[in-house]
Amino acid sequence: MLFTDRDDAGRRLGAELARYAPDRPVVLGLPRGGVPVAFHVAHALGAPLDVIVVRKLGVPYQPELAFGAIGEGGVRVISEDIVRRGRLRPQDIAAVEEAEQAELTRRAARYRAGRPQEDLHGRTVIVVDDGIATGATAAAACQVVRAQGAARIVMAAPVAPPDALARVGAVADEVVCLGSPPGFSSVGQWYRDFSQTPDEEVVALLAQSPRRPAPAEQAGVEVAVEAAGLRLPGDLTLPPGAGAVVVFAHGSGSSRRSPRNRRVAADLNRAGLGTLLFDLLTPAEEADRTNVFDIAALAARLAAATAWLGTRTPVPPAYFGASTGAAAALAAAAAPDSPVYAVVSRGGRPDLAGSLLAEVRAPTLLIVGSQDHQVLALNREARARLRCESRLEIVEGATHLFEEPGALHEVSALAEHWFTTHRPRPGGSVAGE
Repeated sequence: MLFTDRDDAGRRLGAELARYAPDRPVVLGLPRGGVPVAFHVAHALGAPLDVIVVRKLGVPYQPELAFGAIGEGGVRVISEDIVRRGRLRPQDIAAVEEAEQAELTRRAARYRAGRPQEDLHGRTVIVVDDGIATGATAAAACQVVRAQGAARIVMAAPVAPPDALARVGAVADEVVCLGSPPGFSSVGQWYRDFSQTPDEEVVALLAQSPRRPAPAEQAGVEVAVEAAGLRLPGDLTLPPGAGAVVVFAHGSGSSRRSPRNRRVAADLNRAGLGTLLFDLLTPAEEADRTNVFDIAALAARLAAATAWLGTRTPVPPAYFGASTGAAAALAAAAAPDSPVYAVVSRGGRPDLAGSLLAEVRAPTLLIVGSQDHQVLALNREARARLRCESRLEIVEGATHLFEEPGALHEVSALAEHWFTTHRPRPGGSVAGE
């Protein structure tokens, strides 16, 4: 069986899968090559299309041997047998997982371009690739989909060798394959055109496909934050069941109306995190630019606002700082009695926190655009002075304000993952430990 290209394979596979239409399935394409095939399958079934972004966790000294896989939403599938036989230490596992998680977050943000992930709970899910070679990636995808709540999993591909089908069949409920020819050496040999699928095509195909409506934006409540003897206007949003609340520290005289911070806050709200955006400075104070760089005063005001927030909700607080607000957030977090469990800086000036950087205990994530050269250098220097857990994430192609397509969404995805994985659990432990 020979396919003209992925469109041809997708149309043929869609016809074979038409019997699943009454189940109202979700179709997931494995990027990148599986998405064009999945696009035609979703069209044939009238089903929503999404990507399934997974990363295999390879044994360090034998990367092709996977000891597990991770997916979005903190899904983690580990083979204890391979971990035991490979004599993998906890630090080995953590190092591999950290590297793969960063790549997973980047790819998911790039492909979805701000669209929410499909809810798979209780659904029939059809996972589609353009072909199966060893079955390792397909099997990992099925395991991740199962962990994300799918009730029934169908793995579908135009072509695969018999041994790979057996491997995938052990983790999927059903496997649909148009051809399993003898003499299989590679997927590409069964296509006349097997040219690479670029990221831009994946994004465009997802944008053309029907999806469930995006969740409604959470409605915030206008509040008066009491700090330094002032009542500062703010917006407090607490989604149902919020396990944490992120306090935003705006920079360079920006207010709670900052469109970039409000967009990040909305993304965090959709992920179930609470947010507080408030004006660190009064209108009269904003008129004097020296106040924007008074890090000690801004930090004291931020700490007072955090204490006020503690009287309104028992959930643990975290900080998201931008520009000079990042320095204020780190300076406030450096206080011995600070309740803040994590800090994220977006295009920030952590260097302005000075000697207080060494006193910060909360895990800190620094996010900088690759084209923001001066600020990137300052962040590298500041990170070297931190003594807490920290990471520097560089958003490729982004400038200081992250105005490039997809850049700000990548910031949101990175921040969400940091705040979620470091959130304290009942009893004082931190998620991910």
